[in-house]
Amino acid sequence: MARPPGRTRGSVDTLPSGALRVRVNAGSHPTTGKPVVLTETVPPGPDAEVLAEAARLRLLDRATRPIPTATVDHLVEHYLARTRLEQTTRESYEGNHTKHIHPLIGRLPADKVDALTLDTFYAELERCRDHCTGPVLHHTPDKHTCDLRCRPHTCKPLAAWTVRKIHYLLRGAYRLAIRHRLADHNPVTEADPPAPPAPDPQPPTPDELAAILDEATRHDPDFATLIWLAAVTGDRRGENCGLRLHHYDRARRRLTVRRAIAEGRTGTWEKDTKTHQRRHIALDADTCAVLDQHIDRARTRALAGGVDLSSDAFLFTTTPDGSRPLTPSSVTQKYRRLVTKLGLDTSLHKLRHYSATELITSGVDIRTVAGRLGHGGGGTTTLKTYAAWVNEADQRAAQTLLDRMPTRIPTTPPTTPIPTPPAESPYEVVAAREHIRITTTENLPTGTPAPTVKQIATRYGVSVGTAHRALTLLNQQGLVTGARRGVRATILRTPDDTTEPPPPAVPTPPDPTPPTAPRPLRLVITHNNTEIATLVTITDPTDYTELRRLLLQALHRRGHPPTTSGEFELTVQDPDTATTIVTFVT
Repeated sequence: MARPPGRTRGSVDTLPSGALRVRVNAGSHPTTGKPVVLTETVPPGPDAEVLAEAARLRLLDRATRPIPTATVDHLVEHYLARTRLEQTTRESYEGNHTKHIHPLIGRLPADKVDALTLDTFYAELERCRDHCTGPVLHHTPDKHTCDLRCRPHTCKPLAAWTVRKIHYLLRGAYRLAIRHRLADHNPVTEADPPAPPAPDPQPPTPDELAAILDEATRHDPDFATLIWLAAVTGDRRGENCGLRLHHYDRARRRLTVRRAIAEGRTGTWEKDTKTHQRRHIALDADTCAVLDQHIDRARTRALAGGVDLSSDAFLFTTTPDGSRPLTPSSVTQKYRRLVTKLGLDTSLHKLRHYSATELITSGVDIRTVAGRLGHGGGGTTTLKTYAAWVNEADQRAAQTLLDRMPTRIPTTPPTTPIPTPPAESPYEVVAAREHIRITTTENLPTGTPAPTVKQIATRYGVSVGTAHRALTLLNQQGLVTGARRGVRATILRTPDDTTEPPPPAVPTPPDPTPPTAPRPLRLVITHNNTEIATLVTITDPTDYTELRRLLLQALHRRGHPPTTSGEFELTVQDPDTATTIVTFVT
């Protein structure tokens, strides 16, 4: 028995104009809950029914795909409502959505956003954080008569890190939307946000920190204790505010960081540390003495107020019983007023940089520094942030090792000149020309100061980096010695090269016969009258076996097989006058 035909999804209605309207129910919107109906109209005609059926099938296919009416705002709101985030992170994302995403791209259909749209969006954020349209910042976007509330406007770009946070928010929103059928692709992965700024920590100097501590001690010893502890431990602002009395172990000289105080639009609250890890920080005797005095003052105030100071009381507080911690924003504001009074340009967070840089330059290993600071990644973040101080500490370690080494073995000049390899790179060409100038053109004696990197760069019109590599190559060849930071190199000639130059002679016409002694020569390789390579080396222009070897080596470096050597010419020239001495072909 044949099965009855199933129910057909979708409907086709005839309009008064004779056109056919095709409708398919695509379910309900996952964010708004409203029904989503896909509609398409087919104009009247002899093939209208066939076209209507094709439209119905097309709409059915669309109904199985992500919701086509979702906007960027829907995706972000959907993401924020269904993702576990720290409260501070959530408030930051909501603020970026309200101020930047919603007014610029929030109303766009999610499936219409591409990499060009996002790159343009990021460029606008880097142009002006207020998305201005002119030199005047109006107090309302509606039509109005300007008054004192409308003021001149100067564009300030949004920080690169903030733009990247917006990028991460959009990327997460699209990623969740794909899982929940709100989108079928993630264009954020194809966008190009601004690069993160290079870390440039600027810690206060020891003298500046001493002045800050002296000023704080005169007016507020408790606040001076907080500054001292921040500089010694490198704790974050919220972690210092979240310290309690029982976190300080006087017997073991140890401070335990367990919690932190966070602050947002809804007030303050206690939370885990940034890395959700507990850490123990060893303290020195002076820091323990400072904390002991601070706790004694707190107990005295509690006794005077008739309250008990429990072990659960906050270490830095505004109440006699220690029940209320300092807020992070108040600590920042108080520190800013203090350093401004002293005429210093620094911030509270830079005390964390001070702790890190002092430890690194003192020779403490990176993993230990990362553990004290609470950095994750086994020191990767610490190394990336404080790379300059790591290099400085490495240089100090090298100098310390050098100071403890025995007397350096005296070096003697080489008995035979070191042959110069064929030069192809710019620095090798410069080194070969400088070798000729020192040994032949000017015949500089041993002990003469060698040219500096800047002089070589100016003489041959190359960069400082190329000149430095050329001088290093001359040092490796034994022509100069002593080339290192802060010490100028000197000429080091072999005994055969230190003879007095002959007296000037009357110029004579060049001898057409090629010389037989090896000397610096310029080799030019051409193919069909087109120059493809230039070498500078020391060789005998009459030694055709050597010339063939040099030609084959040069062709091999450029990917030409030896069987094609007959297609190339090797022209031997004088490096100073460019006079052709001999032309060699295989």
